[in-house]
Amino acid sequence: MRVSRLAAACFLALFVASAATASTRSASSQLAAPDDVHGFLLRADEPSADTFTRTPSFAWKPVAGANRYQFQLASARTFASGAMLYQTQGLTSPAVSLPIALPWITGTPYSLYAHVRGIAPDGTTGPWSTSFGFNMRWSSTPTPLSAPPGLIRWTTVDGATAYDVWYLDPNPQKIFRVRTNVADEREYYTFHTGPAYTGAIHWRIRAERALGGLTGGVSQNGLPAVSYGPWSPIYTSTNPAFTTGALSAVETISDTTSTATTPAAHHLMPAFVYSGNTDPAGDTAELYRVYVATDKDCVNIVFRGAIVGSPAYAPRLTGPLALPQSVAGITQAQTAWLGDGSEGATFTADHQHVSPNEALGADTTPLTSGEDDSPTVDSSGATTGTGTTGTGTGTTGNGTFPPASLALDPSLIGPPVDLWDTDWPTGRYYWTVVPVGEFAEQSLTTVLGASAATGSTTIVVGAAAQLLTGDTLTIGSGPNLESVSVVSVSGTNVTVSPPLKNTHGAGDSVVRAGGNVEYRDLELPQDACAAGRILSFGKTSEPALAASATKTPFASGLSPLGRLVSATKTSPAFYGTPLVSWQPALGAGAYEVQWSKTAYPFRLAATPVLTYGTSTMLPDLTPGKWWYRVRGLNLGLPAGARAMGWSDPVALVVAAPKYTIVGGK
Repeated sequence: MRVSRLAAACFLALFVASAATASTRSASSQLAAPDDVHGFLLRADEPSADTFTRTPSFAWKPVAGANRYQFQLASARTFASGAMLYQTQGLTSPAVSLPIALPWITGTPYSLYAHVRGIAPDGTTGPWSTSFGFNMRWSSTPTPLSAPPGLIRWTTVDGATAYDVWYLDPNPQKIFRVRTNVADEREYYTFHTGPAYTGAIHWRIRAERALGGLTGGVSQNGLPAVSYGPWSPIYTSTNPAFTTGALSAVETISDTTSTATTPAAHHLMPAFVYSGNTDPAGDTAELYRVYVATDKDCVNIVFRGAIVGSPAYAPRLTGPLALPQSVAGITQAQTAWLGDGSEGATFTADHQHVSPNEALGADTTPLTSGEDDSPTVDSSGATTGTGTTGTGTGTTGNGTFPPASLALDPSLIGPPVDLWDTDWPTGRYYWTVVPVGEFAEQSLTTVLGASAATGSTTIVVGAAAQLLTGDTLTIGSGPNLESVSVVSVSGTNVTVSPPLKNTHGAGDSVVRAGGNVEYRDLELPQDACAAGRILSFGKTSEPALAASATKTPFASGLSPLGRLVSATKTSPAFYGTPLVSWQPALGAGAYEVQWSKTAYPFRLAATPVLTYGTSTMLPDLTPGKWWYRVRGLNLGLPAGARAMGWSDPVALVVAAPKYTIVGGK
């Protein structure tokens, strides 16, 4: 008799009804164990490797008779439930991508193991494959790059999500974390700029990699939330004598350098470099704060730097310096190094309380697909979402598809110390640096203008106009005495915290003790910019590379003839569900993948995929030509601004089944 079979799924042939092959053996006994299980980063035909810098994908040879596969990843060769890290059993292609970020972890010989088995159409399973063992390991340690005074800079490490910097000198002996590739030397310069403190800086650095995506009931098996590469050798950076004179903006620097004559766009959050210590009014200072605005008048501020004494500023994930809060504290700091903590009472030149971005809380809103593309800044300073950020083109066209979401670990995000993309070169950021002065508060004694009940958070104060946000007040006397902080002042009404514990009558004493120090900007950012202390720069996310220079996709899957293949040309053809990979983008902590029937306009065809990995399986697509694109998501930004630039749309073809007549009469 005649029997037809799918050539593209030739491994199903054993299950096609045929009198010649009828057997009482179970389907599972006919399945072989999958062969050639291996990991890869971009293409299934890469040279074999057992060590990866970031989470690999996996592939194996198709198994005759299997119509799907079950895959497991574990931290033990036994694949016991307590060691399981990831598993799935709905795979219709002999390949799998992992939506997780595995930590750097090594064993003897291996720390992680993967295996796979086939599943027959009737649901019975074949034997497990031989386990594929592998390690996760950094590819290199960071090495120094040239940097201006007050700054260190280094090479990036593939797979790293942040860096720990260790300042070694007798003091500060301090470790802090950054997400970019630059760090300022604020500890060495703040309250002392002599060469004994700033001349030679000894430091080490290590890359770190955060674990991500092990949620939804999958055991984390005690894996560390963050894994580390080794500490680098000791590096030495030297600085020239501190430059006095007119304060001026010099450049921004990270993966590139932007100056007044050659403005440029950065892929990583840059450091801000300036020179001098005197403003146009002739005021000198030993502390400075950087402001970033979306307009050339420096009015609409979108980033506030921490107060530092160094001639450069780079944002950190571990917070600002703990500035001295008294005159005696400043005197002590002149022969010591400051730790991290609160800046205390800090104000703009127009007496508004200001907190640096480093001191703000992390935005733990889950990642959601379909967020507007990164806001862009046009030449007028207005922010927009164009849908064409980066090199990709077209529109999202979200339609009625439900969004995908991805939970975030608050401990791994940190404060918002990055900037969203600009529409470079027409859109850009403008930055300036202002001097900051220390002011010792004078003691003040006044009285309550009206009675205040227990639990009140607003009091009436006779000399309220002399109070500032952050002032500490003592109210009352004797057993009724209590201390509160000023939250805000409006006329004679003063909002305080915590609420009053006692009842106080009109005329009760209100005292602000003298000697406390507050820090005030000596200029408004708009005045500094108007005086010419202004530079511009761009921020454009590095697109994830989803194809080679010849536009050949990083894609693998079943060929129409049923073999596991990787793309060798543009618009490759695959049967079933292809696996697509991409090169990571600088600054990305997760990725979004979309697909469309047209390259332009690019219209979303289904719910996108969100992943911590650098590959994904496209869903079951109807036969024909499809386009997909990838963008990174920057976890250093708040929700709504995390989207980075799209890759160029990449084409592939989903092949229709081919039939062949075989055997019989």
